[in-house]
Amino acid sequence: MFLITSNPQLTPPILNSSSLGFRFSPPLIRRMEFVRKLGRKCCVVQSTKQNRKLEVVDVGSGEDVFDDGVKAVPPDHLLIMVNGIIGSAADWRYAAKQFVKRLSDKVIVHCSDCNSATLTFDGVDRMGERLAEEVVTVAKRWPEVSKISFIAHSLGGLVARYAIGRLYQNIPVCQSSNLNRNNENDSEQSLEQLFEARIAGLQPINFITVATPHLGSRGHRQLPILCGLPFLERRAPQTAHWIVGRSGKHLFLTDNDNGGRPLLLQMVNDSENIKFISALGSFKRRVAYANATYDQVVGWRTSSIRRQHELPKSNLLVKDDKYPHIVYVERESSDAFQNGISSVDTPPNLEEEMIRGLTQVPWERVDVSFQKSTQRYVAHTTIQVKNYWLNSDGADVVLHMIDNFLL
Repeated sequence: MFLITSNPQLTPPILNSSSLGFRFSPPLIRRMEFVRKLGRKCCVVQSTKQNRKLEVVDVGSGEDVFDDGVKAVPPDHLLIMVNGIIGSAADWRYAAKQFVKRLSDKVIVHCSDCNSATLTFDGVDRMGERLAEEVVTVAKRWPEVSKISFIAHSLGGLVARYAIGRLYQNIPVCQSSNLNRNNENDSEQSLEQLFEARIAGLQPINFITVATPHLGSRGHRQLPILCGLPFLERRAPQTAHWIVGRSGKHLFLTDNDNGGRPLLLQMVNDSENIKFISALGSFKRRVAYANATYDQVVGWRTSSIRRQHELPKSNLLVKDDKYPHIVYVERESSDAFQNGISSVDTPPNLEEEMIRGLTQVPWERVDVSFQKSTQRYVAHTTIQVKNYWLNSDGADVVLHMIDNFLL
């Protein structure tokens, strides 16, 4: 049986997350209490081809998606899905179902609900703090999981990057008494082996972003809806906060809280309190899915973390019968990234600084094109299949995520 639920029966008492630096807010605690009292309230029941019942339970604190029929060996991999601006947990529902259907004995999917609708105007940092608290709650609710992955759409990718920085820890894996004290030369290496990186206490595996403006929306054609017109691109940073609040300031790098640097610039390196790049580097793989065409919200460069000359040429784009809208896949090693950085002679502008910071760790790039699709004008939501009836052509992109997902 497939279930989409917040699983209140597994919700523990009020959690103590002081080890991660969190103190749950009263609204969150009240919400957890509400979940306990509400119980499982089924609002939609459907049948699959295997004659299984699909239950959709809305309890107001996100959705857990899992196969209740898997009982012998419960899944050990928690997948967190994060929505973009003005989004909700429902945005990833199609993809969540596909993950559970194909990897039913491997993954439990949680569609985040802590940053929905106008809460997405609060800014990347505040949203990231809320997401971090939610992830801690979910991880406690599923004590059998040992691994964690993230898939985030649009602005949600920046929020997820902030959250993993807050959740990052180096966990000791053995006692110091196990050090080989007879060989002083090995002591430093042994000390390093005493710790392993964890996100919310779990082993980080996949960090996947989908049409995320990693470099912000400031710059030429980074917000394609402005059509590259210089006048509009100059005015956008001055007016974005009127429409999308603090999130607009962060996207256009106009924030300077307490006289500091823009948040997106801070997030491309480790800070004293938040280890942004260490957290990213702790995942076994990082993947950036990007729309090469027709995305009116997020440009190709910013979503694929590339310079203009690094974007694939049209003659390099290919068509795969299994994934018809995947047109280019780029897998690079850390050495390739370091060589690329050292060989680029570019002034250290804001965009270049973010690229150099983010590519301290290797990324896979997957370029997507809906150029021949009737749904191309809504490419920004089609790439995640936000609504199957409007975005069904993105199903092969979701399938590509599943087929390449590390377990």
